[in-house]
Amino acid sequence: MLSIEMIYEWYSGDDPVHGVDHVLRVYQMAEQIARAEMADLEIVCAAALLHDAQGSAPGREGEDRENHHHASADFARQVLEKEGWPAERIVAVQHCIRAHRYRSTEEPRTLEAKVLFDADKLDVLGAIGVARTIAYAVQAQQPVYVQPSPLFLRSGKREPGEPHSAYHEFIFKLRHVKERLYTATARKLAEARHAFLIAFYEQLVAEVHGER
Repeated sequence: MLSIEMIYEWYSGDDPVHGVDHVLRVYQMAEQIARAEMADLEIVCAAALLHDAQGSAPGREGEDRENHHHASADFARQVLEKEGWPAERIVAVQHCIRAHRYRSTEEPRTLEAKVLFDADKLDVLGAIGVARTIAYAVQAQQPVYVQPSPLFLRSGKREPGEPHSAYHEFIFKLRHVKERLYTATARKLAEARHAFLIAFYEQLVAEVHGER
């Protein structure tokens, strides 16, 4: 039987971005949203526990991170087959995992996939989202703030040699997350977190430029 304790085998305990702490928060949020939206709780909880497995260990960032949702879906199949899950429910969990990534080309089609997507995205908003984005920049040896180039501001594509700072990630992704959420429950939860996120980065830019 799947249990929360299993995540300590699958995830790093000292990864501040995609480690145990992140998975626990996503699991708890996914369960909350699933109950409110009347989603299949077993599918959602299994997907939440496994959604970043095989993609969170140190040394798996960067290029491997780009495909972690596929690696995690494959790993989920192995785990759930050993647990004796029916094939169709394994497929449902795999879809949730493949569709949870913001940059994924696979859109969430089921309510359960939408719940996982929303739970995962809520963890990049608010104070936790700020902390995780800065931690990710530090992990990748990128700065917290660099003024984005006009090309990046127009298209999300960097100039040659341009860093991808935490502020770049805010411009490209974080400020748009709230409008990408699927469930009414998540959108309500996102309001305060989104407001904090915007206020933080506005304050950051103002302080960098000596305006506050």
